[in-house]
Amino acid sequence: MTINIVPNSDGELIDVRGGALRVLEDGSRTGHRLGIAEVTLNPGYPGPPQHFHREHDETFYILSGTVEFVSGHDTHRVGAGQLVTAPIGTPHTFNNPDRDEPATLLFTSTPDLYIQYFRDLQRLKPGPDGLDPADVAEVMKNYATETWCP
Repeated sequence: MTINIVPNSDGELIDVRGGALRVLEDGSRTGHRLGIAEVTLNPGYPGPPQHFHREHDETFYILSGTVEFVSGHDTHRVGAGQLVTAPIGTPHTFNNPDRDEPATLLFTSTPDLYIQYFRDLQRLKPGPDGLDPADVAEVMKNYATETWCP
């Protein structure tokens, strides 16, 4: 075994419809204990429905721009250099409130469970208004994730 280096021009690219996800570690080199991706949210990206996970924790380290996180009834604007942690069972969602600039963040999933979710999500067919929230919720169920309604 040796260390793995992902050059800045490498990594699996996934279209997340409203941004892009570059997989840096899909769990295959960490015994599936950790997944890491660089996420770019397009200007005005509305984000996923508020949801919570039953089997994995997530972190979001903001590299550039501003990301708005909602957890339950609380809203937080988070900028570059700040970290957000969403432990198992914590409702959350996020969006890019900036209409002119993208936001970039480093995302981790512990264990790596949610990396495959993004691969599955890109296979959904969008309608005229984007992805159907019911379709997204159905994919989420495959990864011990449920939508949360305040």
